[in-house]
Amino acid sequence: MTNFYFKPLKSEKLQSGVCYGQFLINDLQPGQGITIGNHLRRVLLGDLEGTAISAVRIVGIRHEFATIPGVREDILEILLNLKGIVIKSNTRDIKFGRLKVQGPLVVTADLISLPNGLEIVNKNHYIATISSSINLEIEFKIEHGTGYKLASQMFVDEDKSFLQIDSIFMPVQKVNFKIENVYDNESSITERLFIEIWTNGSIKPIDALKKACQMIITLFTSLIETKNSQEIVEPKTNNNSLTIEPYTNIAIEELQLSVRAYNCLKKAKIHTVGDLLQYSPEQLQELKNFGRKSADEVFSTLKNKLNIILKKDIQND
Repeated sequence: MTNFYFKPLKSEKLQSGVCYGQFLINDLQPGQGITIGNHLRRVLLGDLEGTAISAVRIVGIRHEFATIPGVREDILEILLNLKGIVIKSNTRDIKFGRLKVQGPLVVTADLISLPNGLEIVNKNHYIATISSSINLEIEFKIEHGTGYKLASQMFVDEDKSFLQIDSIFMPVQKVNFKIENVYDNESSITERLFIEIWTNGSIKPIDALKKACQMIITLFTSLIETKNSQEIVEPKTNNNSLTIEPYTNIAIEELQLSVRAYNCLKKAKIHTVGDLLQYSPEQLQELKNFGRKSADEVFSTLKNKLNIILKKDIQND
């Protein structure tokens, strides 16, 4: 089996703080490229964890529609700007950061004080402009999570002074992939897969790719793990029930018998194969107008179509 690996083709950090990486996998069999590309893209965009500001407390502010004298932006604009702050974290615990400044001043993300283990990636990110000598104090609640968390209510129950904001935990912003066919001298076809990844800067594209691969491995390993699965115990059955049971609800119309045999069975209120199997060969021949020829037809049809042998034949075997 071929040993596959990601070959880095390009890596760069854009001025905005976004990290870009391009990778290549060679020697894939036809169809494997779309399988791997689709699965990696879904995991990269939806399952990787990240860190974001989830709530803020602004001193002197009780609702999101307020304004701060001497600050150019209103509260809603400040909250919107705070959503764009990218934080790198090595912990999953809830942390708190603080901002305490005095104007006049242009407030950017690098002025926020964070506890150990947290780091702001886009330090020049704009928050607000203070045009007078007022003090601005903000406390930030920072959480770890996946996906996108909507602010279900503006104030959190634990502390009514905290304003909730929408949190974007996704560290991967965009994923593209492209598949190319490769033809060799023997006219056999292989595929190569190109993957492009853009992250918000809190994680390198190669690290995001490795984490996505590990998550996929863990998922499929859990599917084949048997040590915690319950043992399936099949019920003991005799040969008759093992052979007959799956066909008991089949209507006798499915047997496509002759008109004579079919009519005789219907008159005897035999409507399904299950009904039919309640009769021995001798009992069938005792049905009115049901002769030896019709009985032989039923026996051979059951054996040829459903591999069922009536009770007498089983005993003779």
